Amino acid sequence: MKKCIACGMPMEKKDDFAMGDESKDYCRFCAKPDGSMQSYEEKLVSLTSFIIKNQGLEQISARAAAESMMSKLPAWKA
Repeated sequence: MKKCIACGMPMEKKDDFAMGDESKDYCRFCAKPDGSMQSYEEKLVSLTSFIIKNQGLEQISARAAAESMMSKLPAWKA
């Protein structure tokens, strides 16, 4: 099973992949409408919002958590 290089989500079904394209290394949540991968800043904003919504953290804490998570993923390693 592949994992998204930008958020770490397991991609098990065709629908999990960007544009349903199983050759992509990133998931549907990390894709722009045209199928390309979101930028670091775009993903950081969406992941921060996701953490706030699902974990109830404040903005600053959620952003720090998102940055920490993203730093461990292949798409964002320096």
